[in-house]
Amino acid sequence: MVGTGFYVPERVVTNDELSRYMDTSDAWIRERSGIEERRWASEGTTCAGMARRASEMALTEAGLRPGAVDAILLATLSPDHAFPGTSAFLQRELGLTGIPALDVRAQCTGFVYGLSVADAWVRVGQYRTVLLVGVEIQSTGLDVSTRGRDMSVLFGDGAGAVVLQATEDPDRGVLSTHLHAEGQNAEILWCEFESSASHPRISREALDEGRHYPSMVGKEVFRHAVARMSEAVEEALGANGLAASDIDLLIPHQANLRISQMVQRRLGLTEGRVFNNIQRYGNTTAATIPIALAEAVREGRLERGDLLCLAAFGSGFTWGSALIRW
Repeated sequence: MVGTGFYVPERVVTNDELSRYMDTSDAWIRERSGIEERRWASEGTTCAGMARRASEMALTEAGLRPGAVDAILLATLSPDHAFPGTSAFLQRELGLTGIPALDVRAQCTGFVYGLSVADAWVRVGQYRTVLLVGVEIQSTGLDVSTRGRDMSVLFGDGAGAVVLQATEDPDRGVLSTHLHAEGQNAEILWCEFESSASHPRISREALDEGRHYPSMVGKEVFRHAVARMSEAVEEALGANGLAASDIDLLIPHQANLRISQMVQRRLGLTEGRVFNNIQRYGNTTAATIPIALAEAVREGRLERGDLLCLAAFGSGFTWGSALIRW
C-alpha cells in the first residue's frame, strides 16, 4: 500500500438534527451505535466524484499520476447508476482510458473482497499498480422518518482509496486475505427493491410499504458480526503463524462501535491498537475501512513494519480479513 486517501462531504448531520425528523435522540443513537454525527452528500454529488477526490489524494501520497494506474477496483452498494458500473465513471473522472474498471458488490465487506482481487492480480503479474476504492452515498436511499430510524441513523456517505503496487520486499505488503459468505442469511440485512425478479421492478404497493429502503434484523446482524469478524482475524493470524498480540493496529469495518469493542475484547487487544472513527462518519459500508486507514496513516498510527489487520462483515452475509505488513 503506497498511498491512501479519503473524501467525505462537507455537510455534517448530527444526532440532534435527526431527532427533528424522527422519534429519536442523541443519547439513544450514541448508546446503541456510538455514532455522534455523519456526513451526507449534497444534491448533485456522485460516488464517482467522491471516489476521484479520494483517489487523487492516494495517488499524490504515492507520488504517482493517474496514468500510472493499471487497473481500477471499486467497491460500493450504492452505484451512481444501475449500469454501467461506477468504476467506469471513476475511470473517466481520472482521465484514463483502456484499463480495466471493475465494480465489487460485496457490500460492507467490499473493500476486503476488492483487496483480495487486487492482491491476486499483482501476485500473478497481471497488473503492477492497482487503484482500490470504497465509496458510498447512502443518504439518498434512507427512510428518514420514525419508521426507518433503526437504519437511517447508522449510515453516512464518503469515499476511501488505496494505491496498491508490486514490491520485491518479502517483509512488506499483503500477507494474506480470507473471504467468506453465507447466503442463507441474505434477507436478514438487505434492500428488497428494486428487483429484476419483480415485474415491474418495483410496484406502487412496495413503494408505499417502504420496501425499497434497506432493512435488517439488528440483533442477528450484531451477533453474527461480532462472531464472524473475530473468527476472520483469528483465521488470518493462524494462516501466518501469528497471534493477536502481534497486531499493531486493527481496523474493523465501522458498523457499530459496540461491535468493534466486542471484537477488541474477544481478541484481547488494548483500545490503542484498534482504530475507530464511526463516531464522526457513521457506517459508510464499503468505504469505512479505507477512510479509517487513510485517517490512521495521517494520525501516525502506522509505522514501517507494523502488522495491520483489516476485518469486515456485511450483507450477504459476507465477511473477511486481511493481514498487511506496513
